[in-house]
Amino acid sequence: MIILAVITAIFVIISFFMDRNKTIAAFKVAIERFIKILMPLFIVLVLVSAGSYFIPDKKMVSNILGGSNLYINTLIASLIGSISLMPGFIAFPLGGLLRANSVQFMVISAFTTTLMMVGFLTFPIEQTYFGTKVAVIRNLISFGIAITVALATGIIFGEMFV
Repeated sequence: MIILAVITAIFVIISFFMDRNKTIAAFKVAIERFIKILMPLFIVLVLVSAGSYFIPDKKMVSNILGGSNLYINTLIASLIGSISLMPGFIAFPLGGLLRANSVQFMVISAFTTTLMMVGFLTFPIEQTYFGTKVAVIRNLISFGIAITVALATGIIFGEMFV
């Protein structure tokens, strides 16, 4: 990460010496865009913090997702994944933890895929940059793809026809 920052700084310095006015104009645009995204980013931060506070412990999540009805569990997992926000380096080990607690692959697939692809909590930012229509369409398509992936996972691991 430090290397990337150093390379960026070098290019900014080069840009400044090549054309001072364009570099200053670019900084002004960057600051304006940063200020524009600050409020949606703050909203996402508040929603993520509230979600993290209200989500029960991992054992309870395992109990909810490890029930007897595969299709209802898959739907619940996809909804939880859609409204959650966590990085992959936390989500995938959590999937391993769910599997260790006997949660089926199809349910884990629905959870992790919607977690990575569907952005309920990031919707305000998407709406700002892409517009409401595009953000809704992107999330609906992503949800459909996630369900398709979960069903394919269920077929591959033989869970759907058991």
